[in-house]
Amino acid sequence: MRAISACVLAAGLLASIALGPPASASSGQPACVTGPSLTADRNTGCQTGGNFFETTLAVNPQRPRNIVAAVIKIGGGGAGQPRTLVIQPRASFNGGATWATYSVDFAPGTVDPSLAFDATGTAYLTGTSDGVIVVSSSTDGGRSWSQPTTVAPGDLGDRGGVFNDHPQLTAWGNGRVLLTWIRELFGADGKLVSAKVYDSASHDRGVSWTPPNDISGSAPFCTGRAGGTACDQTFGNAVAYGRAGAVVTFQETYREAPDASAALGRNQYLAVLVDPMTGVAVDGPNLIGQAYDGIIEHDYPVGAGGTQTVHDSQFGIDGMGNVTVDPTDPRGRHMAVVWTDDRSASRPVPSDPYRATTDADIIVSETRDGGRTWSLPSAIHEPNDQFMPWAAYDHRGRLRVGFYDRSSDPANQRYGYALASEVKPGSLTFSTTQVASALSDPTRNNTASRGTIDPAFPNPAVSIGDYSAVAVGPGFIAALWTDLRQTGCVGGRCGFRQDAYFARIPG
Repeated sequence: MRAISACVLAAGLLASIALGPPASASSGQPACVTGPSLTADRNTGCQTGGNFFETTLAVNPQRPRNIVAAVIKIGGGGAGQPRTLVIQPRASFNGGATWATYSVDFAPGTVDPSLAFDATGTAYLTGTSDGVIVVSSSTDGGRSWSQPTTVAPGDLGDRGGVFNDHPQLTAWGNGRVLLTWIRELFGADGKLVSAKVYDSASHDRGVSWTPPNDISGSAPFCTGRAGGTACDQTFGNAVAYGRAGAVVTFQETYREAPDASAALGRNQYLAVLVDPMTGVAVDGPNLIGQAYDGIIEHDYPVGAGGTQTVHDSQFGIDGMGNVTVDPTDPRGRHMAVVWTDDRSASRPVPSDPYRATTDADIIVSETRDGGRTWSLPSAIHEPNDQFMPWAAYDHRGRLRVGFYDRSSDPANQRYGYALASEVKPGSLTFSTTQVASALSDPTRNNTASRGTIDPAFPNPAVSIGDYSAVAVGPGFIAALWTDLRQTGCVGGRCGFRQDAYFARIPG
């Protein structure tokens, strides 16, 4: 989620957030467990109250049948009660057939979950609340979580300050973790001064952390917030570790909204190589490629929340994906990055999403020298809109990319979930498999909505989360996404509910 809107979820959805005392400590006892399922895809949730979205997923390298997920739960909101936001861990110990819901001692209001396992099977979970980034760890497969450690304190108040947004982490070895985030600095007038990429490293399972590093740097192709060439209007950060070291990728625009809620101008994608022991940048920023995602350039329509959206919709499209390292490359220098943009649409695209025709695609670029130079970005082109990708290399060196997919709906409204797989390692040529067994409709009759914008589309989804999740195990691909096939009533509104669906794909 972006900046201030992270805590209010696009202004209208959360009228207020209960920030109260911290949640009770993680006990290791599940709140509930799903029934067993052998269907192609299944709901990982066992609670019917609230909406669940913003999915993250990791497979335990020591016990691959142990898969850990995390989602945001939006609860409350009925009969004048405030709505709440919490990160909710979920875990499976039988390869995804059943899922248990657990708790982590993060403060209410925590969003932007990111998960990773190190090589010993310790899991790490991060999130941000009011700009404070915390990390917790689990040594029992996601059942119980340590007391959180604060990595980056935020101090945003009425007179400006720092808001730390969108933490992302990777882990490797025995207790080694690298965390990245966007450090947004606001002036006393409430306007954005800079949004730089920072990182910090831990080598003791997240107990202690190196001093934060500003790694976004400057380059001739960057436009600084106050002029010059500082790369300080950033978002969409991701991080990965390989044998050659760590690489951080991020979006960088020439014009960020004054409240940091959206990139108004087109983004570029950049890469920085960092020392995984210290987090200090050692090379870059290097240009990956141009994204076609600008509001100023009329690449996308704009929703009521002021962010990019797609045809007949109101949920935000940020465009960010992730970076992943090929485990079969003996030098650890073969990597890929994915994102979403609307380069295939006929431009200019009308600002009104109910008049706009979009054709968003998943974009891929790869590097074979550890992130210094990148291939020309290319689209995995399918009919209609595809968005919110997540990528991982499998154990044969084939790139796998999961994404929300509208190609099965001629009206370009309902989405499924698809997996694109490289036909041959390193070819960037893909075949696509449909993963979701039912389509979801975010354009109308959603419980997670700010209200009706167009009467033909009552109560469209305000958000389906900013990303999906894909992880690799031996002989399978695990996928997790926000699905809307379930119906129910949340906070007095009835319609489609959001929950996190899982699929295990052989390969």
